Amino acid sequence: MGMSVTISAADERDAEQILKLQYLCFQSEAELYGDYRIEPLVQTLDELRDELAGGCVMVARLGEEVVGTVRGKVDAEGTARIGRLCVHPRLQGHGLGGRLLAAVESRLAEEFAPKRYHLVTGSRSEGNLRLYRRLGYTPVGTERDRRWWLSSRTRRSTPPARRQS
Repeated sequence: MGMSVTISAADERDAEQILKLQYLCFQSEAELYGDYRIEPLVQTLDELRDELAGGCVMVARLGEEVVGTVRGKVDAEGTARIGRLCVHPRLQGHGLGGRLLAAVESRLAEEFAPKRYHLVTGSRSEGNLRLYRRLGYTPVGTERDRRWWLSSRTRRSTPPARRQS
């Protein structure tokens, strides 16, 4: 009998599993760009723990194993900045990335009511670009990150549905 993947908020106990998953998942990005010093591969456990304490971090679990994660934080201008979306390679292509993105957007909307969502991905990362297009993120520019180009994308926040009285 198989297990279902569940999505929930991460906590400090998840830090090591998240860091290991991040390291595994971003190897393909590093190889694609020929740069193994990208932020997800050089982040320390202490830096990740700081993110857990100060932002919204969601995880996907298969039993006790963390198999996906995403982070978000709302800035002073009301922009929810989303990053480090990753899914274990053996589970990619089954909609888990979209579920994680929806979960972090929902959590940020409940707590902060952002005006828009913003994320950045490598300009050569076709799988990521396809996912973000499908979910309504549109290109708003490019940025140079050390040696390669990033695609900056945004999506307007949908206001929560009004309750009928």
